[in-house]
Amino acid sequence: MVWVGNQTLISHFILLGLFTHSPLHLFFFSVIMVMFLVALSGNGLMILLITIDSRLHSPMYFFLSWLSLMDLMLISTIVPRMATDFLLGRGSISFIGCGLQILFFLTLLGDECFLLAFMAYDRYVAISNPLRYSVIMSRRVCWLMVAGSWLFGLVDGLIQAIFTLRFPYCGSQEIDHFFCEVPAILKLACADTSLYETMIYVCCILMLLLPFAVISASYLRILVAVLHMHSAEGRQKAFATCSSHMAVVSLFYGAAMITYMRPQAYHSSKQDKVVSAFYTMITPMLNPLIYSLRNKEVAGALKKLLGRCPCWGGAGLG
Repeated sequence: MVWVGNQTLISHFILLGLFTHSPLHLFFFSVIMVMFLVALSGNGLMILLITIDSRLHSPMYFFLSWLSLMDLMLISTIVPRMATDFLLGRGSISFIGCGLQILFFLTLLGDECFLLAFMAYDRYVAISNPLRYSVIMSRRVCWLMVAGSWLFGLVDGLIQAIFTLRFPYCGSQEIDHFFCEVPAILKLACADTSLYETMIYVCCILMLLLPFAVISASYLRILVAVLHMHSAEGRQKAFATCSSHMAVVSLFYGAAMITYMRPQAYHSSKQDKVVSAFYTMITPMLNPLIYSLRNKEVAGALKKLLGRCPCWGGAGLG
């Protein structure tokens, strides 16, 4: 605690976490740990396959490898800390630690927002303009898109981390959340945060609404192109792929919009924690499954990798 005038400013926070130690919550904790392991193995495997298999060295898989890396880092920023606090029965986190978690989390969240938009645009170009695809989506353009995603995410993370921790915090140290998320922290500020909340809202229009609009427009154009396909099998496959992609994208963007674009007065701690779990844990687990489940090239790369493994040699996978 630090005394300033008549106010006691706090020097650290206490994260209350997502669970209590009831039998039901212990079960949910076990489920989340399984999801964490699935996300780590799924995204790690995607990165490995895309790196070692030359058939997957195309713009679509280039973006997918970066998405997997971002998901890997995003879930690792949140879950290990949450699990440690739950198992050891502590939740204390310093100002600096909280600021770093905000920085890493929002940087990765912003990265993913823009990368998903670029991935949707890549699919639109591939289907709508296949003859010029290799020219439009050149290696240089792909790297610029990824670098732009990281740059925009980093700028957003730095701005929000710095401004959030500049407010004076007095009274309660308890953040009713399982990680340092900006809306939950602002509830403890002993100063007017309305101007900053307006700034967050404007940032979210740039970071969430604009990429989501690009994704929606891209998939709409893709569906129009698909409807003109002569092959019924091709139409069915494209519809199945687009619908699964849009389902995960809507889950990710929808949860983030609910958290960051609602006025502070409408935030409920229990609801915020559940919504946050969707884009910090569930979508990082689902992304490698959704983007590779119906993909014959990824399945072929996995079969080829397993064929190299001596323990699978006798299984006829080579």
